[in-house]
Amino acid sequence: MSGAPPDRRWLRASASFPAPVIAEIHRAADEGVYDIRGFGAKRHLPTFDDLLLLGASMSRYPLEGYRERCETSVTIGTRFARRPLELAIPITIAGMSFGALGANAKRAIGMAASAMGTSTTTGDGGMSPEEREASKLLVYQVLPSRYGLDPDHLRACDAIEVVVGQGAKPGGGGMLLGQKITERIAGMRDLPVGIDQRSACRHPDWTGPDDLEIKIQELREITDWELPVYVKVGAARVGFDVALAVKAGADAVVVDGMQGGTAATQDIFIEHAGVPTLPAVRQAVEALQELGMHRKVQLIVSGGIRHGADVAKALALGADAVSLGTASLIALGCNRPDYVEDYHALGTEPGFCHHCHTGRCPVGITTQDADLETRLHPEQGARRLRNYLTTMTLELQTLARACGKSHVLNLEPEDLAAVTVEAAAMAQVPLAGTNWIPGR
Repeated sequence: MSGAPPDRRWLRASASFPAPVIAEIHRAADEGVYDIRGFGAKRHLPTFDDLLLLGASMSRYPLEGYRERCETSVTIGTRFARRPLELAIPITIAGMSFGALGANAKRAIGMAASAMGTSTTTGDGGMSPEEREASKLLVYQVLPSRYGLDPDHLRACDAIEVVVGQGAKPGGGGMLLGQKITERIAGMRDLPVGIDQRSACRHPDWTGPDDLEIKIQELREITDWELPVYVKVGAARVGFDVALAVKAGADAVVVDGMQGGTAATQDIFIEHAGVPTLPAVRQAVEALQELGMHRKVQLIVSGGIRHGADVAKALALGADAVSLGTASLIALGCNRPDYVEDYHALGTEPGFCHHCHTGRCPVGITTQDADLETRLHPEQGARRLRNYLTTMTLELQTLARACGKSHVLNLEPEDLAAVTVEAAAMAQVPLAGTNWIPGR
């Protein structure tokens, strides 16, 4: 009968073709090109939430927070560098380029990291004066694109990070769309103004780890063997990659899980390439242990780190430090419910925005638009990020003390239990309430 209500027996979503999948197929059919976005993976993945810390009771004694110290310092680059990085906290800021971020955002990040006694990282496209001025400890990234690479800037920084891959796009290069390539960005990268830029996915002057060893030697000679040299890999074949980075002479290895964010790449890449951060940590630690290099070559873990509990669990699995990308931008104000009308103009809402690639960031973080940039005041952003880092550090210390540790790096796998079989297998720690470790 005309106008009859639909038969509700058939109003059941398909598991294989839910509404978002149907909408994406319709979009692809209309446009004939893959979707590009910023931010990180949105799919559900095993995370550090699937692990629990085992606080002390009878078999171990907790520390008294008011009377017993819990140290947080860490030194990065003790293998070869004459001037390793001395960090007050094991929480660093990951590489995010000037281009992906605006100058005010880079300045705010540098100010907050300096106040906390930790390091920040340049990202692709070279070093901006604002960033160097604001950052007491600055790590200079050398990426496949070589955009903005300057030997004088290398010498002016405090460490070097050779980027082989990123967690959001292992095996792929980054993108910077033309609307974000202003005259200043184009000048730093030697690119035409307003033209989409796709970074190279592999370094142009090496084809394997032996060539990487030569490149690391060149970087050491340029900087007179003073600065630590990191190698950053996107989590994929983690064990092999970490071992080869150590063989090539890295002082530290950065492993970026697939929850790591990006300013712009294909959505299909973000959601379907790489492995989660949780198993990547364990695989990296095992590779270092097999080589007898654990704690001699420092391990920095990134990709979806959000709070002090994530940091504590990463350190318990064997990392020396963590690195924040997306979380630091959220602390600055990313997805904050301000300027809601501008979110609506992008077709989104605060809390759901992933439009970093458009250059129309409503809160002035991932933009080169002069008017939008003024919405992020560097001092205010730095204060927010500093507060966030302070909170994370206090949370980390609280959990470490509860496990009876006088230094956060004394956390160990024996302080962990898993609440899912998947997390127990990935982290190789017992399933809670049992002695069972899947696969052993």
